[in-house]
Amino acid sequence: MIMNQLGRTKIMISDLCLGTMTFGTQTPQDDAFAQMDMALEAGINIFDTAEMYPVNPITAATQGASEEIVGNWLQTSGRRADVVVATKHSGAGLAHIRKGAPITSTSIPVAIEGSLKRLKTDVIDLYQFHWPNRGSYMFRQNWNYDPSQQNKANTVQNIHDCLGALALEIERGTIRSFGLSNESAWGTAQWVRASEEGYGPRVASIQNEYSLMCRMYDTDLAELSANEDVGLLAFSPLATGLLTGKYAKGAVPKNSRMAITDTLGGRNTERAHAAAASYVSVAQKYGLDPVHMALAWCVGRPFMASSIFGATRKDQLLHILKGADLKLSKEILVELNVVHQAYPMPY
Repeated sequence: MIMNQLGRTKIMISDLCLGTMTFGTQTPQDDAFAQMDMALEAGINIFDTAEMYPVNPITAATQGASEEIVGNWLQTSGRRADVVVATKHSGAGLAHIRKGAPITSTSIPVAIEGSLKRLKTDVIDLYQFHWPNRGSYMFRQNWNYDPSQQNKANTVQNIHDCLGALALEIERGTIRSFGLSNESAWGTAQWVRASEEGYGPRVASIQNEYSLMCRMYDTDLAELSANEDVGLLAFSPLATGLLTGKYAKGAVPKNSRMAITDTLGGRNTERAHAAAASYVSVAQKYGLDPVHMALAWCVGRPFMASSIFGATRKDQLLHILKGADLKLSKEILVELNVVHQAYPMPY
């Protein structure tokens, strides 16, 4: 497993990260425990969760269960020192979490205390803001994204205030580093600038969707990553299962994500299936498993800190781990770019 530096911190993370968003719904605790054991033994040292998880579906009744399962494993395994624990502060809009309030300097210590309690730990290694208060173009909102009505002064003031609160948490010893999620290049740059002006900790990472089928990061954010040392934690590197080939020819496997959420969060489109089929064809041409090819492509990107994958069952994780050391040839990379040019925005 390749290890990467997390931003400009001293934290080193594996280039694959175990995502836990199904822990507590699709994935019961015993399977989740087995996955965390397997991941750590394979060299994966970062687990990603969030206070709003699990998903599929998101409910008030299950909110926090993913953190609780990770916390139970940390407590019973005795391996807290071996794991980089990443979690997230939910943004505005979820009525069952702080009544849908946005991220503020006053919400940060409350959210952190809640996560620490569920995670059964004294410190969070990477604390991330799940989405910005002003909104985001992620999750298919890019088609109608309009930042023209944003209030820059309010955004900048909120950044200053939140960084101050984060600085206090670092001083208190409850968090080690800070990251963003579902952010833009402009937004990330404002956090970097505010840190350089002395308002608080420097952003170490940004967790955005990224895969062969979602490459919005490749331009402005890639440039920011290269020049500011803000690495990408890619989520949905398998495009919610589309890149595995399991949904080919209209198939909907039992208990799959599509069986639970038929739209796949707006990804279930005719063009998406055509694109997925083309990527799977490249894998087949070179005798590769499409799952291994998609993840190998993702972790090979120059701005990648870690690629976050999820496995609802431990046998899926075992399959993923078999391709953890795959490196793609230049010939394959060229063919993958050809497919991307044909299907640049498939959903």
